[in-house]
Amino acid sequence: MSIDLLQEKIRKLKNPSMVDLTLNVSALPPQLRTGNGAQDYARFCKELLTALKGLVPAIRVSFSAFALLSGMTELSEVLRCAEDLGYYSVMDAPYILSPMMASMAADTIFGEDTVYPCDGLIIPSYPGTDCIRPFLPYVKNQKKDLFVVVRTSNKSAPELQDLLTGTRLVHMAAADLVNRFGEENRGRCAYSRVSVLAGANSAGSLNALRTKYPELFLLMDDMDYTGCNAKICSAGFDRFGHGAAVCAGPLITMAWEQAGSDGRDYLEQATAAAERMKKNLTRYVTVL
Repeated sequence: MSIDLLQEKIRKLKNPSMVDLTLNVSALPPQLRTGNGAQDYARFCKELLTALKGLVPAIRVSFSAFALLSGMTELSEVLRCAEDLGYYSVMDAPYILSPMMASMAADTIFGEDTVYPCDGLIIPSYPGTDCIRPFLPYVKNQKKDLFVVVRTSNKSAPELQDLLTGTRLVHMAAADLVNRFGEENRGRCAYSRVSVLAGANSAGSLNALRTKYPELFLLMDDMDYTGCNAKICSAGFDRFGHGAAVCAGPLITMAWEQAGSDGRDYLEQATAAAERMKKNLTRYVTVL
């Protein structure tokens, strides 16, 4: 019931936001930098999770961010902390370029003996359906969620993702591909457990995705980006304020730096930023 769990948590807190904990160790508050990158990063994540409990319904972590720090034990600790505190958790999968890697990732992350307990996984769409299929048994049998990337929010994304292929934009063709798996994987809330991730900074794309695919849950990425705002993100929700969540990282995790602080109050600054994000979103989206 995982996608239902996310929707329920959003409704309970009246807050359709998700905090992305991905951060370069050099961007941690100075007092947390002891020289042990993985432990410092994990401490930051766990303290932030505790501070945001009851305000934010969902969090996102990156497998690769911890792997680059040789911090797989710490990744497991952060995910278990999120689980214990009642968050819905999404993880960015290690990059998948082949069916074999997809199968390894699915079995390792969603398998019975996993040490990476998460509710959903973010995977790429562009390698094709044979890199999505290994995850589907876990979606069906364990009610895990997939968020398949169809459009990213980086500045150069339109160079390829907004090209025309026949009568469709490339990223809409990718969404068509994801939508094939929706019918047999719907949750009780009517949204598919195989859904999409799309950049939060393209109002046209979000409008098109919401209109054409009413049963795909939209995870809107990078509200931190210049040009993105709550009004643009509102296009991803249905008329009941359901079916979407908005993800932000540095907007919250680096709020202390943006406020000109020395970092000692980073938890207070992060909490205040999360409150502002909720307030901004709910000006345009009423979660019923």
